[in-house]
Amino acid sequence: MRWTREEYIELLTFGDVKRQMFVELFGPLIGLEDEWHKQGATQDQIDMIGFDWDYVPKISCGGNTFRISNLTPKIIEETSEHIIQTDTLGRTTKLCKGKATIPLPLDYPVKDMDSWLKIKPMYEFSEDRIDWNAVEAAKKAQKQGILIRAEIPGGFDEARELMGEEELCVGYYTQPELMKDILDTICNTSYQVLDRVSEHVTIDNLSIHEDMAGKSGSLIGPNIITEFIKPYYRKIWDMLSNKGTRIFSQDSDGNMEAVIDAFLDCGVTVMYPAEPAAGMDIVQLRKKYGNRLAFKGGIDKHVLRQSKEAIRKELEYKMQPLMQQGGVVFGLDHRIPNGTPLENYIYYVNTGREILGLPPLDGKNKGWDRMAF
Repeated sequence: MRWTREEYIELLTFGDVKRQMFVELFGPLIGLEDEWHKQGATQDQIDMIGFDWDYVPKISCGGNTFRISNLTPKIIEETSEHIIQTDTLGRTTKLCKGKATIPLPLDYPVKDMDSWLKIKPMYEFSEDRIDWNAVEAAKKAQKQGILIRAEIPGGFDEARELMGEEELCVGYYTQPELMKDILDTICNTSYQVLDRVSEHVTIDNLSIHEDMAGKSGSLIGPNIITEFIKPYYRKIWDMLSNKGTRIFSQDSDGNMEAVIDAFLDCGVTVMYPAEPAAGMDIVQLRKKYGNRLAFKGGIDKHVLRQSKEAIRKELEYKMQPLMQQGGVVFGLDHRIPNGTPLENYIYYVNTGREILGLPPLDGKNKGWDRMAF
């Protein structure tokens, strides 16, 4: 079912809505489509539209806050198993075919202030970062119920792309001036772009990708977030929220519990995908944070490979009445895992629909749009 931007904003700001959304955030892992084909899946099911997912249509605001590089990726080696190439940061990367969609960096361009200054121009502001035709298109789309979103580089994630996790985590202590200059540059560019754009169109959803945690918790603690990342987040969020932006969503896998309070203080209003395998429990977090924090995801993807009884138990727990009082977009906590039987997935969809008071799938109503933003 298609939702309007107004309905989506109302839901994630704990307003008055008839029910919560039920979505597919990311879609299938590589290889699952072949498995489902063999199990008799229709093309609509492979394309995800055959499950009549809730979704809200979205469009970019027209501003580019990310690095702009003049480097062209070049393939160094390609085999039946992998591709090794250089990317737009000049890094050597390796992509394992059939197993991953994101290449793994084998080296990083930033080691110190001097190496950062060489690529800093990629991140600096220029007027051509704004596509004014796209801004106008967004303005018109908003009147048709389409959500307007802006994305900014992650305060942790972008620095990791430049330095790698180990050097980054050490760098907060050994090279604080470098870390602050990277974040100040990203912040100033994002501010200048979005300040100009938001004078012409209201940005509905500010989003940021971090992926900064694993099962054992966040790779940095609240003190580092407060000192280094908070100034960046708050400068952008304070400006946009004063102009009408109401959603600030953060994407991070892993267990983020230890740093949730720090990020709430940074302005974040929505977190996802809330992985149960990493210890995230959206029911317990709702009891703790109430309407201070909305969630997307939160349903254990691994339960789909278990019994139908286990699937129902998971859904009845996660979709209990407490969780149907606003601020939840129900969905799997990441991509649909390989080994998920199509029959189990259909049962999962119909059971969730039953709990939310929706009719079973009939194949007539179709719809899906990636909701990871």
